[in-house]
Amino acid sequence: MNKLDILLGLQWGDEGKGKVVDALTPNYDIVCRFQGGPNAGHTIEFEGKKFVLHNIPSGVLTPGCINIIGNGVIIEPHILKGEIEGLREAGFDLTQTLLIANRAHLILPTHRALDAANEKALGKMKVGTTLKGIGPTYTDKTARRGLRIGDIMSADFHEKYNQLKQFHLQQIAGLGFDMQGFQLDGIDFAEYEKLWFEGIEYLKQYQFIDSEYYINEALDAGKKVLAEGAQGSMLDIDFGSYPFVTSSNVIAAGVCSGLGVAPSRIGKVYGIFKAYCTRVGTGPFPTELFDETGENLRQNGHEFGATTGRPRRCGGLDLPALKYAVMLNGVTDLMMMKSDVMDDFKTVKVATAYRYNGKETKQLPFASCTETMEPALTELEGWQQRIEGKIPQKLENYIKFIEDYVGVPVKFVSYGPDRTQNVWR
Repeated sequence: MNKLDILLGLQWGDEGKGKVVDALTPNYDIVCRFQGGPNAGHTIEFEGKKFVLHNIPSGVLTPGCINIIGNGVIIEPHILKGEIEGLREAGFDLTQTLLIANRAHLILPTHRALDAANEKALGKMKVGTTLKGIGPTYTDKTARRGLRIGDIMSADFHEKYNQLKQFHLQQIAGLGFDMQGFQLDGIDFAEYEKLWFEGIEYLKQYQFIDSEYYINEALDAGKKVLAEGAQGSMLDIDFGSYPFVTSSNVIAAGVCSGLGVAPSRIGKVYGIFKAYCTRVGTGPFPTELFDETGENLRQNGHEFGATTGRPRRCGGLDLPALKYAVMLNGVTDLMMMKSDVMDDFKTVKVATAYRYNGKETKQLPFASCTETMEPALTELEGWQQRIEGKIPQKLENYIKFIEDYVGVPVKFVSYGPDRTQNVWR
């Protein structure tokens, strides 16, 4: 029985998943997104061009690969239209290779407005969302009042839309805000709403499918399928640093509900992590660095959000958190990204435990969701050498230290943004 493989992030997102999917897709017939929405930003660079994908799976740049936006994904039609058009202008026609699940939920303009109102109402306690309407859309999904891709084709779609819109406007008013002069992405709300409906019409040229049947039948037929995650395991709604998390299940278990496949159909689980750590937005970050080293990581790694442009918080590798994510996901193969960012560092410090309540632990206690654990650091020798197709011995030592700690082999090392700058171990 053919099995579906998974690729997902093990930190707080931005691990470099898009590049790895792009590197793996020549081995797969189908690539699927199973959760998240336009809050994701997967960057792929090759031949001097940069592509940032938000809703679309990263297999779109591989000729002949079928790409599926699964039922666990949430879709903003205007944003998705712009993403598709950008790829078309770059020479990638997706009309025959992009499929969209009927059961995927829609992000309405008022979802985005409600997201902004919620953040303003929280004040200093705000989560630091991307303001793409992710949380409110998943809330409506759970509350059983959301609109889905399949609803687009129904005769009463506009009636359903207006009903949900009015509900959102009441919520916004209840938070003490109104829509007078409100803008989305610098566009007046009424004008943005028109663009949203243009996006709805545009998507009708693509094939809407019952993706659960499509994927299972493809596996039965011997097709190779890869599921691509967004965000990172430490942002999972259940196991991340709640409430500073995303609104979906980012971990491997989310593949089953996000695509409609059974646990027994899961094969390899590729876990992606950076050689250091970054985080966007608020929330605990035990190894965060506020010194020159942290700034060097930010500048060397170009650590600015692909979706928001926000500077990322930077710090050393957190091994207890990495091992936690490996456990949650059942990772079989580790892939380390951005090792080149630390090429010039004389030493590299990594967290190997936390100190909390006078004790040292290698686990993430419940309190780690809202409190920053004091990291117990181990200093390792830096490699101080460029990687040119071969891994220097001192970097091999760093990798071996990681492998011994988490108990899973590092099979892939990336040393630059281009799709060719990789070493398979």
